[in-house]
Amino acid sequence: MAAASFTAAKFLAPALPARSGAGGDRAPSSFPASSAMRPLRRARPAHRLLAVSSDVLAGNKAAPAAAAAQPAVTREEALELYEDMVLGRNFEDMCAQMYYRGKMFGFVHLYNGQEAVSTGFIKLLNQPDCVVSTYRDHVHALSKGVPARSVMAELFGKATGCCRGQGGSMHMFSEPHNVLGGFAFIGEGIPVATGAAFAAKYRHEVLKQSSPDGLDVTIAFFGDGTANNGQFFECLNMAQLWKLPIIFVVENNLWAIGMSHLRATSDPEIWKKGPAFGMPGVHVDGMDVLKVREVAKEAIDRARRGEGPTLVEAETYRFRGHSLADPDELRRPDEKSHYAARDPITQLKKYIIEQNLASEAELKSIEKRIDDVVEEAVEFADASPLPPRSQLLENVFADPKGFGIGPDGKYRCEDPKFTQGTAQV
Repeated sequence: MAAASFTAAKFLAPALPARSGAGGDRAPSSFPASSAMRPLRRARPAHRLLAVSSDVLAGNKAAPAAAAAQPAVTREEALELYEDMVLGRNFEDMCAQMYYRGKMFGFVHLYNGQEAVSTGFIKLLNQPDCVVSTYRDHVHALSKGVPARSVMAELFGKATGCCRGQGGSMHMFSEPHNVLGGFAFIGEGIPVATGAAFAAKYRHEVLKQSSPDGLDVTIAFFGDGTANNGQFFECLNMAQLWKLPIIFVVENNLWAIGMSHLRATSDPEIWKKGPAFGMPGVHVDGMDVLKVREVAKEAIDRARRGEGPTLVEAETYRFRGHSLADPDELRRPDEKSHYAARDPITQLKKYIIEQNLASEAELKSIEKRIDDVVEEAVEFADASPLPPRSQLLENVFADPKGFGIGPDGKYRCEDPKFTQGTAQV
């Protein structure tokens, strides 16, 4: 697999014949799924900007046969990817069981089918790098290293959860792992991620505090429905203007709740919105973790070097409804079966065995170990205590003595003088 090199794309691709079919059709089939482009500042109106293959961008019309035969990842890397993806899948399957048993409350949005995106990007990050997610955030937290027991306990609303039971399914947060939150409203995490990237650049350039590797990187994950949101465009502009070390990752699973992506946007190719702001825009097969990882590595590396943001559209598919409350009756059965046949975990397993990176017995051993981790997470969450009543108003009032709790241990709001504005604070 040739290395992605979309930073070299500073040219206009020649005009190609118009593509037939629905608006969701991609580049011609002769192009690899991993594509990219970047515009010249002075584009001649006679040409159109198109996605081109990474081989073309790298100046290699055809990669040598020997290089193509080399595995895209080492044995250790392949097993890490496989273990992380299996953890995400098994964890979410267990969440479905626990939800229907009444152990979880509210809306729970599962990530089944999209594991290649989380694993492909996040497993390339360092500890100081930040991840900002959406309401579909459990697996992003797991990929960044938040223990499965902490995530499960949070889903159970227990005090041992990563947010002490106050975040729940849609608001995973972990300061030690730099998971800056899942966000329930679409688009609201993108400005937070942009701010984190600005802070990283400030630490690097002003405070001289960054690591020897370069700038700390932030990844903002969001869905296709968010790509028509105003905050998305504002942050693309700001990030490119200041060359912030951020990657905007659109997990395009083709459906915004029950609205088809092809019906909701005038141009379904989201990656094109990147070049409009002067940053690379890349489309990648989000069902193939190796292709995702290839694109992610280049985007992360250029962000660390201070070359600015990248917009990546990972075309993927969720195997379950929008949430566990969704009967999933709007998507056609043939569409669902088409993507189920491209299961990213099955594809990676096949690749690992064909490339002699590991045996099937070794992979089964990983699966068994993950089963044990998930089972232990459930047992831990079930046995954990509920948050105490005294925690209810924490992080509500800016009070260094107890966040809304008086020195006597009682709620300040229960003092009649509190509502009168005369209580001593």
